[in-house]
Amino acid sequence: MKITRKVTVNDIDQLAELFDQYRIFYHKNSDVQKAAIFLRERIENKDSAIFVAESEGSLAGFVQLYPLFSSTRMKRYWLLNDLFVNENFRGKGFSKALIEEAKDLARSTNACGILLETGKSNDIGNKLYPGCGFKLYDEVNFYEWTTE
Repeated sequence: MKITRKVTVNDIDQLAELFDQYRIFYHKNSDVQKAAIFLRERIENKDSAIFVAESEGSLAGFVQLYPLFSSTRMKRYWLLNDLFVNENFRGKGFSKALIEEAKDLARSTNACGILLETGKSNDIGNKLYPGCGFKLYDEVNFYEWTTE
């Protein structure tokens, strides 16, 4: 049975394990303790919206969105920054259920939409997102400046 819901601080331990798997997927070093601290801060400071999917008492995946604003639309946007489902739960609709939670958040906050980016080599994501109603917007160049 699939359940999606907003995260609580009681989920931190399981969520930190999933978040660590997500970071490893993106070639970052494992650090569950630091992940737990980061997630607790996001939840307690209300910096992001995090939803989890669970099955039979175990967290199967999560989605994390950060608030942005569109000056031209004069409305909130949400950045879907993180979406991850544990490999044991993939192919069972958890990603789609989490994306639906994200869409519900956008609607309930009167946002103008959800933005996301994924790698060109992410074959699964590049099929999933259009299948969930996202449109590829390739009319702009994406630039990044980092301190790392």
